[in-house]
Amino acid sequence: MAYEHHIDDERCKGCGLCVTVCPKNVLEVSDQVNTKGYFPAYQARPEDCIYCAMCCTMCPDMAITITEIVEGVADLEKMEEKNE
Repeated sequence: MAYEHHIDDERCKGCGLCVTVCPKNVLEVSDQVNTKGYFPAYQARPEDCIYCAMCCTMCPDMAITITEIVEGVADLEKMEEKNE
């Protein structure tokens, strides 16, 4: 199974809780400001992510999601985008 890790840059307030709880030190706080004036978290080392969802659990703003990628659906969506 494949998973996708996503941080909503506009929801994240850069509190750093996710950075603190990540067992693989995947996350860091960005030096780029979002439109609300916060420095959001981002995946500095996405290849090290084990998709444990600790970051999702700790995020007070629910800005982090991990979703399962269903095989075949991603390919179908890419094909549909090409046809548009």
